[in-house]
Amino acid sequence: MVKERLKTLGLNIKIARLKKEISQEELADRINTSRTTISMIETARQNPTILKVIDIAKTLGVDINELTKTV
Repeated sequence: MVKERLKTLGLNIKIARLKKEISQEELADRINTSRTTISMIETARQNPTILKVIDIAKTLGVDINELTKTV
């Protein structure tokens, strides 16, 4: 169940990032983390803190609920 939620979060982050035409590297720079961390979040290999998710949402200009919703 947790893994599915992480997959959903990662996919939603990736979709939002691509809509904004922002690379993983650029997103990472904007939230002061590494590109590897963004990649690991997007592929559900890392469980980000809520603060990291908030930073990502703000940077991508989306509501945090958009990142956590299931399709």
